[in-house]
Amino acid sequence: MEVNELLQEMADFFSKLGNVCMSFRFKDFLDICFVAFLIYSVIKILRETRAFQLVKGILIFGIVYMIINIFNMQASTYITNMVMSNIIVVLIIIFQPELRHTLETTGRSGLSKLKDQFLSSKNTGADEKVIKDMIKSFASACEHMSNDKVGSLTVFERSTLLGEVISNGTIVDASATSQMFCNIFYPKAPLHDGAAIVRKGRIYAAGCILTLTKKNNDVDKNLGTRHRAAIGMSEESDAIVVVTSEETGTISVAYNGNLKRDFDKEKIIEILNNYLVEHKYSEDEKPLFAKFFERIMKVKGGSGKK
Repeated sequence: MEVNELLQEMADFFSKLGNVCMSFRFKDFLDICFVAFLIYSVIKILRETRAFQLVKGILIFGIVYMIINIFNMQASTYITNMVMSNIIVVLIIIFQPELRHTLETTGRSGLSKLKDQFLSSKNTGADEKVIKDMIKSFASACEHMSNDKVGSLTVFERSTLLGEVISNGTIVDASATSQMFCNIFYPKAPLHDGAAIVRKGRIYAAGCILTLTKKNNDVDKNLGTRHRAAIGMSEESDAIVVVTSEETGTISVAYNGNLKRDFDKEKIIEILNNYLVEHKYSEDEKPLFAKFFERIMKVKGGSGKK
């Protein structure tokens, strides 16, 4: 009997599948292709901006929302329902810069430019040796610029892609040699008055304009625009930003909204290796579950002491 039921279910399945295939039209194929292209394009746009981090945050919020509903937490349910009832408005407000940028690009670009924007292929990773060589070259350039009191601002891109920052500069896509870094920031060079973006071990763009920190009142009054831009960039992304001062020659590093000063060649190599090669996290950047796990291990380790 069970065999007959199984055969009947299989026959029904193939019958329905045949009906779907018979009713499938060319416009349905175009519809699927269009939806797939639209989803792919949105993902490409988000990955090139800091909005991708917001998407991950929204996904986490969605998981929390599901847990709240499963356990029927009344107070939390009331608050989350208020947010979810206006989710479209919330998303428009959150992604307003990206939506505006996309519409502006669509309005002033032809189909060929849109194809380049959405379908351009990029390497998915960088060789570790290339990054290590870049770090050594950059540290040497930093030392030279520090000694000569040449101002520089270099952003090392990590997981947060900086497409909208790169778009306001000039694409270079050059090997990251010491001479190239020094040439870009040479005082009379056309691209010296801006930031260089390093992506996957190469100097990807130069002359990029960065937004200043929102904590201007908390920053040392002696620090200029270059240092404030470095802090602002590190507040809005997980990038490592290195600055050389044209007044004092001091080398500073901005990361996670904090600026540390008085670096030398060896310290620059060490910190860039930590964050670009070994992919270490600062305490503030660690995921919550990682911090929680570390605390549990410390408690367990402490309980075993006599």
